[in-house]
Amino acid sequence: MKYVKDSEWLLNHLNDRNVRIVDCRFSLADSQMGNINYLESHLPGAVYFDLEKDLSGTVVDHGGRHPLPDVDVLVSKLEKAGISQEMTVIAYDNGEGAFAARFWWMLQYLGHDNVYVLDGGFKNWLDEDFPVTADIPTFKREDFRVGLRSELLATYEEVKDTVAKQNKVLIDSREAKRYLGLEEPIDKKAGHIPSALNKPWMEGLSGGCYLPASKQLQRFSDLDSNQPIIVYCGSGVTAVPNFLALKEAGFEKVKLYIGSFSDWISYEENKIESSS
Repeated sequence: MKYVKDSEWLLNHLNDRNVRIVDCRFSLADSQMGNINYLESHLPGAVYFDLEKDLSGTVVDHGGRHPLPDVDVLVSKLEKAGISQEMTVIAYDNGEGAFAARFWWMLQYLGHDNVYVLDGGFKNWLDEDFPVTADIPTFKREDFRVGLRSELLATYEEVKDTVAKQNKVLIDSREAKRYLGLEEPIDKKAGHIPSALNKPWMEGLSGGCYLPASKQLQRFSDLDSNQPIIVYCGSGVTAVPNFLALKEAGFEKVKLYIGSFSDWISYEENKIESSS
């Protein structure tokens, strides 16, 4: 696959100076758990990036629960971790896929090409009995040159225009019961953005591993690959596996609405559709 590497590949590149490994483990139920797990045990040479402290900005009235971080701040953290444009970067989480994919998308957005997600994540790595360590690595500071790809990001204004004109495909990546408004454990309102289709993100993975491109194409067989697509979820995290899967399936005109449903409902005037 184009954006996913398996454990065997990474095992063979553990000592490659031009490969940087990023641990993105995180728990939405306990925001400290990812860093605790990292300090206990991680892949050799891995640095840690936290979903909320590193890969998200400050939560305000609008922008969603995990808004974009300040680009300059994120770039400084990447440079401190020894990540430059010349590095091959591979991110992993515990096997959920979404947290590593968020990092993958962020680097794509910053203009970095050689970034990948580790298939199966940390869980699969342990299952393979591959090496782990508690040693915290340090690297020489590198220079990261930013080349923002605005074409990967859907703004709130673009989503609002899409709802009005229905000139793009909106994909809600959450599980069906949240899309339908039958259950909403996180956000203040239930339902989905008007006209959105439901393509649950977890259906693109099996056992923590991404389905092959041919299977992803089957998932999206009802979509026109020439039509622009905007993916969203609750807060711009679990939508990214769908973004990645669409790219693997050959869809080029794909954007992420990073504020997602939590941003959409922050505007009282916005309509919501549900089955209730």
